[in-house]
Amino acid sequence: MTLTGNRPTTTEGVAHRLAHALRPFVGGDLPVRLRAWDGSVAGPEDLPEVELRSPDALRRLLWHPGELGAAQAYVTGELEVHGDLGDALTHAFAVARERGLSSRPTPSALVGAVRTAAGLGVLGRPPSPPASQARIRGRLHSALRDRRAISHHYDLSNEFYERLLDPSMAYSCGYWTRPASPTYSVADAQRDKLDLVCRKLGLQPGTRMLDVGCGWGSLSLHAAEHFGAQVTGVTIAAEQKRFIDARVAGRGLGDRVEIRLQDYRDVPERDHFDAVGSLEMGEHVGEDNYPTYVEVLRRSVRPGGRVLVQQMSRSGRWPGGGPFIESFIAPDMHMRPVGETVAHLERGGLEVRDVHAMREHYVWTVQGWLDTFEADLPAFVDLVGEEVTRVWRLYLVGGMLSFRDGRMGVDQMLCVRPGADHALPPVRDW
Repeated sequence: MTLTGNRPTTTEGVAHRLAHALRPFVGGDLPVRLRAWDGSVAGPEDLPEVELRSPDALRRLLWHPGELGAAQAYVTGELEVHGDLGDALTHAFAVARERGLSSRPTPSALVGAVRTAAGLGVLGRPPSPPASQARIRGRLHSALRDRRAISHHYDLSNEFYERLLDPSMAYSCGYWTRPASPTYSVADAQRDKLDLVCRKLGLQPGTRMLDVGCGWGSLSLHAAEHFGAQVTGVTIAAEQKRFIDARVAGRGLGDRVEIRLQDYRDVPERDHFDAVGSLEMGEHVGEDNYPTYVEVLRRSVRPGGRVLVQQMSRSGRWPGGGPFIESFIAPDMHMRPVGETVAHLERGGLEVRDVHAMREHYVWTVQGWLDTFEADLPAFVDLVGEEVTRVWRLYLVGGMLSFRDGRMGVDQMLCVRPGADHALPPVRDW
């Protein structure tokens, strides 16, 4: 027996027993340095260190094997990853690829894990879900449930997002025209993205534009202020509408911008707008409702008018945001491969003219947000508490890696409604 601080460490401790039980799950020896609540340690010293600070961490993993259980334990602090979280996750993904690990354990592996847990005295009822985990009820993608889902994420507080985002409050992928420049910032990339969207939509003074899912108004305000457009924005987040209304008044744009607290399905206009933009809203409408979403875009714009959809995509077996994102960040989120979204747009009566892949741009965007987050970490903890801060660190780091490694993508899809001249230039100079 040896001593680590005041805690005994033995080769028969919790960590070593877990290392043996985990072999079927991890395809052999531990791919991390594992430290357990009794002070025992197992695994090579030169690997990322994961600490199980409480038996509840193991209980969560037993009840929810895989991503959700690990995320629950991490956000509550029952599981800690020492060192750089991004490096540790990168290592874990690499090991999973190299060992060909499946996310679904075999029945025999589960039986062995339960026996080990019983021997450690950690069997029992599952711990209560973390306070930060969403509890959304109601019929999937009903108007009421959608409002609750959006409120869970976007009504966290305007102050939180003001600290995290650039001054325009753009909460979507930027367009990095000079990513190698050390003086080029997230704010520059968001401005260039908004300019790009407005140019693709052909905005000019007097253009009637609909902004579907307008967020904190970055596109609505930019289109009105810098392109002279007449903008109608819709959101179902009350905090966002109050925020935009204040900015509209402060900038004297009341004659050019109208923001409605309105579900996209309730937009009444038909054949009215010259252009429609929707930035990273389509992920939230659901697979079954996506044809309705496309129909709203199509019927709202006049024949010959342009529609631009910026939307995230996801490859792999999980079509939504994944267990962690859907449980803690964006409930009911649904993403699909970009080709399937293009097919939805075409089936809905829109002609797809351009698909602009921007995956790398999201890596740079999220890295910028993460740098801001870590630099101002004490302020975020004071504002939303330790648990929500851990949720957002995991969200930002995990999201950045997903875009970096190609598990997720983001694209701008420019469409026109057939029936009249669309006036798109024959040569693109976006």
